Amino acid sequence: MKIAVAGTGYVGLVTGVCLAENGNTVTCVDIDESKIAKMNQGISPIFEPGLEELMHKNRDRLYFTTDYASAYKDADVIFIGVGTPEKKDGSANLSYVYAVTGQIAQTLEKDCVVVVKSTVPIGTNDKVENILKNNLKHSVKVSVASNPEFLSQGTAVRDTLHASRIVLGVEDPFAENVLRKVYAGFTDIPLLVTNRKSAEMIKYASNDFLALKISYINEIANLCEIVGANVEDVAEGMGFDKRIGRYFLQAGIGYGGSCFPKDTKALNWMASYNDMELKTVKAAIEVNEQQKLKLLKKARKYYADFRGLNVAILGLTFKPGTDDLREAPSLVNIPIILEDGARVKAWDPVGIENFKKVFPDQLTYCQTISDTLRDADICFIFTEWPEVRALSPQDFLNSMRKPIVLDGRNCLSLDAFKQSDVIYESIGR
Repeated sequence: MKIAVAGTGYVGLVTGVCLAENGNTVTCVDIDESKIAKMNQGISPIFEPGLEELMHKNRDRLYFTTDYASAYKDADVIFIGVGTPEKKDGSANLSYVYAVTGQIAQTLEKDCVVVVKSTVPIGTNDKVENILKNNLKHSVKVSVASNPEFLSQGTAVRDTLHASRIVLGVEDPFAENVLRKVYAGFTDIPLLVTNRKSAEMIKYASNDFLALKISYINEIANLCEIVGANVEDVAEGMGFDKRIGRYFLQAGIGYGGSCFPKDTKALNWMASYNDMELKTVKAAIEVNEQQKLKLLKKARKYYADFRGLNVAILGLTFKPGTDDLREAPSLVNIPIILEDGARVKAWDPVGIENFKKVFPDQLTYCQTISDTLRDADICFIFTEWPEVRALSPQDFLNSMRKPIVLDGRNCLSLDAFKQSDVIYESIGR
């Protein structure tokens, strides 16, 4: 099929590349000419394992352009995968979705299914349909469908090609039949067909439930520290119960990224807007914001302030496998440490360039972990990169002036550090 994808962020680009991998002819559209130029050279604008390889593999049926009119006019299916960033009040900014919808209405010249892939508030697909039908320039049949994504950064390609489920929110047989053809090659994946509003809600309900699990286990971890329990043993014991499951029970310093923070706030806003309160979601948001500062509170036991101290930061991105900094704990903690008068050195294998856009010269960026740790008075671990997981107590003893290590991701062996001269603290252990 001939497919167009609006937006080349995580959702749009991964969707487009994976649909090309499945044999479709795909044109990805973006307004950023520099991004399009890079992608036409086979260079991915985002760090995502396996993505660039698939771009090269499918270059004969994968195209990138800023010319939306040529991409949309004769497409069988158009996926909208643009960003829906958070507004100051917590609601979703839908201006990009509606702008693309207007462009589609003005350029579409054949019957088509327009698919909203972006995470949008319940009822957005109805508004997209109204915009299209009220602004169509040509006499064509257009159906609107909701097809939420369930990918995680760092595993986005695998999550798309081998998805946990495919959800189709449709209101007519035409849209359902077309989308069944689009996903015909995605075998052995559960497929749910529902109405559009249910599909929209499935996305929010899924993400917010996972955020709830993370905030819950973080609160349990904080209590474990007080009563002397080990949260890892607690989580393992909980995980044997299939009704609970093992996933998203890793205690730490909170969730980040492009989805959980934005989607919990958006659902909370939607509830408030409709005169109701989602108490569990609201609590998850509050717990997560407090949890991000957990290591700083621990650090105050050793230093009243950081003035004149050498502080080492291991990990800048919100999780390993991505260069995304959105809602990363590093963005909350490092400004406080700098304001306190510390000299900060930071290491991250892929996130430094993005962090420099926020803090171009306020800290020292290091290419190796050993350089980062050299003469440090304290070390904060914000991201559990494999290189960090591989560290031993001796690595800290060899480099640091005062070996105080605060592990916000529980990524180092508790037993190894118990038998060392390193002062080591983690979360709930």
